[in-house]
Amino acid sequence: MPDTLIIIFFIGIFAAAMTYLIPVGTFQSKEVHYLVEGVEKTRKVVDPASFTYATDAEGQPLYKQVSLFASGDDVGLLNFPFEGLASGSKFGSAIGIIMFMLVIGGAFGIVMRTGTIDNGILRLIDKTHGNEILFVPAMFFLFSLGGAVFGMGEEAIAFAIIIAPLMVRLGYDSITTVMVTYVATQVGFATSWMNPFSVVIAQGIADVPVLSGAGLRIALWVGFTLFGILFTIIYAQKIKKSPEKSYSYQSDMHFRSQSVDIGKTSFGLGYWLVLITIVGVMVWVIWGVLVHSWYIPEIAGQFFTMGLIAGLIGVIFKLNDMTLNDMADAFKEGATVMITPALLVGFAKGIMLLISGADSTEPSVLNSILNSAAGAISSMHDIFAAWCMYLFQSVFNFFVPSGSAQAALTMPLMAPLGDLVGVNRQVSVLAFQLGDGFTNVVIPTSASLMGTLGVCRVDWGNWIRFSWRFMLLLFIFSSIVVIGAQMLGYG
Repeated sequence: MPDTLIIIFFIGIFAAAMTYLIPVGTFQSKEVHYLVEGVEKTRKVVDPASFTYATDAEGQPLYKQVSLFASGDDVGLLNFPFEGLASGSKFGSAIGIIMFMLVIGGAFGIVMRTGTIDNGILRLIDKTHGNEILFVPAMFFLFSLGGAVFGMGEEAIAFAIIIAPLMVRLGYDSITTVMVTYVATQVGFATSWMNPFSVVIAQGIADVPVLSGAGLRIALWVGFTLFGILFTIIYAQKIKKSPEKSYSYQSDMHFRSQSVDIGKTSFGLGYWLVLITIVGVMVWVIWGVLVHSWYIPEIAGQFFTMGLIAGLIGVIFKLNDMTLNDMADAFKEGATVMITPALLVGFAKGIMLLISGADSTEPSVLNSILNSAAGAISSMHDIFAAWCMYLFQSVFNFFVPSGSAQAALTMPLMAPLGDLVGVNRQVSVLAFQLGDGFTNVVIPTSASLMGTLGVCRVDWGNWIRFSWRFMLLLFIFSSIVVIGAQMLGYG
């Protein structure tokens, strides 16, 4: 299997080739207003009736062809990695996610240097001997709930740093870690009845009462979460019996080599203080996200503080004979581990820059693809159209992995389009949710996925070899849900 960077580069070549085949188009934007728990929200979205193809001076369709190199604000094929790495702001992809990963990698590097995680894991295994499998459903449920309630995604990266060595020591593998952390959040994200970054925005744009239709969505969340738990338990038990069957068996050697003899260490006051610091910061971050809408900058600051406090405790209590210089070295080593996933995030963002503009008002290939897809769906039977909406949202998520951005781009077209072909707007929102959320599990353009795979040392190619069966079942179940919702008049 080729390295993930090689795969992403070839995807970049494909994206560049599209610019020679598809003329660019543009939408005008407009503002929509909607209520969330009595508070008016405003969102800028595309105007579905405003699409036009860009033309040259002679009135011919304009192609924004990607060259090998580019300067200024343009993006060339051979400089899309740099442009991707340097794009965005501290609030999102790519530069914000990359810096977030480096900071939490360094912070957890300090925590790991204290030895608290290693000692804690071994004692946990000793106390739960024979009941290890219970960790799988418990964690999957909690992370799925986080995805459903407050759109948890990037936060899974930080948790995976701790859970990966735990899973390997329990006899499972790093793929199990990805399942119970990041994948669980996306199951919750896709079936949420109240996610502020997905369903709430989509319903507001589609002019559907916000938080309506919650009954079916809660049932879907329960059903898909149980399915995810069952799938993960079956896989985890298989790996525990035959570890060599894991696609991450070789890379998991990193975690197996970090063994500590439980008989030679004691879990003293210093370790307990570090553990309390970790748990306290985790709870504090969740509170901040829920109450104060903290995002990347705020969360990164809290984790940096956690690493600093844990390191000082380690120095004071001489945990692993730790010194201040050891703190600095551990931070640098932890950040170094995140370099590879950070590069993947930047490369993936660069692909998007090849075919999309700064926003929908700038002529781009992405706008033309969006308009053409809407035109094709407009001539279909209502049931088939509903399913094609789900299919389109699943594919389009590769190009726009942000749930809120995808809602702003697609729902202004899909909602009125559904009216024309007889698809209920609630069904249009449901098709968006399922298509957007579940494909986040595999698309290499998802910064959160690539970050989680990176800290778990799972190659994207090996992840696909494992996850395709899971994704196929999700696709089949989701198709049945969307078609059934349309047939039963879900509204």
